[in-house]
This record gives sequence, structure tokens and C-alpha cells, in this order.
Amino acid sequence: MPKACSIRVRGVVQGVGFRPFVYRLAKANTLAGWVLNGEQGVEIHLEGAENDVQVFVRELRVQAPPAASIAEMEVHPAQALGLREFTIRESQKSERPTVRVSPDLPVCDACLAELFDPANRRHQYPYINCTDCGPRYTVILGLPYDRPNTTMKSWPLDDDCDREYHDPLNRRFHAQPVACPQCGPSYYLRLAGQTTTERVVEASVQLLQQGKILAVKGLGGYHLACDARNTAAVAAMRERKFRKEKPFALMVSDLERARSLVELSSEAEALMISIARPIVLAPAKVDLPEVAPDNSELGIMLPYTPLHHLLFASGAPEILVMTSANRSSEPIAYEDDDALESLAGIADAFLIGERPIARRVDDSVARVGVEGSVILRRARGYAPGAVATLPITRPLLAVGAGGRQSGVRKPAHR
Repeated sequence: MPKACSIRVRGVVQGVGFRPFVYRLAKANTLAGWVLNGEQGVEIHLEGAENDVQVFVRELRVQAPPAASIAEMEVHPAQALGLREFTIRESQKSERPTVRVSPDLPVCDACLAELFDPANRRHQYPYINCTDCGPRYTVILGLPYDRPNTTMKSWPLDDDCDREYHDPLNRRFHAQPVACPQCGPSYYLRLAGQTTTERVVEASVQLLQQGKILAVKGLGGYHLACDARNTAAVAAMRERKFRKEKPFALMVSDLERARSLVELSSEAEALMISIARPIVLAPAKVDLPEVAPDNSELGIMLPYTPLHHLLFASGAPEILVMTSANRSSEPIAYEDDDALESLAGIADAFLIGERPIARRVDDSVARVGVEGSVILRRARGYAPGAVATLPITRPLLAVGAGGRQSGVRKPAHR
């Protein structure tokens, strides 16, 4: 008789390629059974030779996908059902979901290669993503994490995307935000009351080169972008936002450019390219007037969405101010109609993405301290990851400062 066991895995295990990983691992060890998403995590049933089951359990702990985070894993004996193959089952639903939601992930190298491959059907598609990258927390409307419970529910998959979505061996298997130019959302440019959908990235880059202020819809809200070396543009942004002295965050295309602007230790570089892609504070090597007045540091981040990479590749200024799109003391704008209204008089034009944002999430801010990395604002890339677990059994109410996702009242860079 084959050995059988049931496994429950809890933590950040949905939306990070965990089920296809389990499927491939079971196939590699000639095991039968099934895996599914439950509202407390991932449920697995295994049947096979005892040694193969043991190898599976051991490798499950140490070879999980990079974006996954296993908080708890329970393995219990189970009754063998005589199953002959391993399958991925539909998600289970219950009344009290407790599964942890993955933070938003930066675009991966595989998607970037496709983004700039003229032969690929997703060439220059600003919403390219797969199970290893892309939005999570900012598109989820409910649990379990399935496409109908995301802001992508209004875009049915075309035949090609549907084939990838249902292929366990494809890296887009059950990638809920998956899309392509034929079936997914796109971007458009709003300028002087007129809307265009043609060559919007190139047109946006031209505006930035001309010293204009551009409102750009990102993962968790809008940014206000301008050429950081254009003192007049930065001064205009500061005046329009009523931002007297607080520093602006910067975005550069790569680490080499970042090194030319700030002193980066190996630890700071590791933080900058980490999966969270935060704004990293570091000692300034150059003077950028109006960017960080009377401040010895600059806050710099790398591109983390396909759109950011497309802007730089199309000739955007080498150093962009990339600050939260709001007026001083107001939360970041993330809904299109609100952005058009609240940012009128600040932005000269709007680069608007059609995919809705489920909740506003600002950029995280971090630095390297004496004892390692310090998170100054815990938001995109980190939220909603658990900071700590409390040994309680009764319901707990948590409250924080109004309007801020991070709980930090006065962040150094925005």
C-alpha cells in the first residue's frame, strides 16, 4: 500500500507560484494526489512510496518559490485513496479566510526579456507579469486569490493567455493578473483635456524631456514625475504641491546610475535590488537643486513596473523625481477620477492605466543602519507582510494613523 499524508502550508503561499511548484515537485517524485488553495493557505494530499513522500516534504521546505514565505507547515498521516495522478484542484472557500496575501512584486527578468523582445506577443506591453512578478496586494478584492476576486475580473483571457493560465508547467499558470495587448488593459495619455491611446509612452517621455510634470499611474497609486536635473520643473512641482522643504524621492534606471548619485554600500545595494524595491536613503554625491534642500541624503529607487522600464528605454530623463501624487498632507491619489480632479493644477498631463487599484499603497522607504536594514515606511513590497505574530485567541482590533499606509507620520522622502 502507498504511504499517504496531508500537508497544510500557511504563510505567503498564494499568488507566488506555489501550486505549480508543488505540482512539479510531486511529478518529479512520482507522487499522486492533489493541491489546492484554501482560505487558510495551501492544502496538499500525497500518495506514493514512503521515501518519495519524505523527499517531497523535505524539498517543499527548502525549495519554495522566491516570493513565497512559509510561516507554518503541518504534515499528518492520511488514508490512501488509490489515486493515480497528481492534480491541481479548484480553490476552497470558507467563512473566515486567514491566508496571507503576497506583497506586490517587481517585474521579473523573464518578463523584462519578453517586454523588449519584438518577436514576443507581449512586446512593450506595460501590464506584462507572471507568477513570479507583478501586482498582488493592490489588485486583490477578496480571498481566495483567484482572478474573479481581483481588479482584473473585467478582462476575460484570450485563447493564448487562457492556455498559459491553465498549463501547470507554464510560469503564468494561475497568474491572476495575466494579460496581453489583445485581451488586457492598456494605458492612455490625458493632455489638455484630450485623450490619446497611440504611442503614449513615447509622448509621455517627450513631455518629461520638455520639463513637464507627469502624473503616472503605478501599482498602488499615482506618482508625480519630472526631470530631476531640470531645476525649474522640480521647483514648479514643489510649489504646486505646497511642499516647502521635504525631499523628493528619485528613480533611476539601474544601479550604475544610482552609484553615480549616492554612496552605496553593498548592504544598501542589496536593499535596493531586493524584492521589495524600496526607496533607499543614502549619502548624496551630487547636488540636485530643489530635490532635497538642506539634506545630505537622497532617496533613490529602481524601476519596479514594466511601465517604468518602458519609460527609461524610450528616452526618459536619466534621473526622475518620482514622488507621491498628492497635495501636501493628503493621501496618495489612486482612483482615476479623483486623480484628475485632485491633481489638476499640479500635473501637466496624466499617464493613466486602465487596471483599477484595489487600495492605495505608497512606496516603502528604507536605509542601512548600524545593525542592518531599517524600514522607515513599510508599504509597497512589504505590506501586508506580517511584522509579528501574537499568541492570542480572541479577536484583536488594530488601528493606526489616518490616511497613511505606513503608520509613519512624517516620512523623510515621498
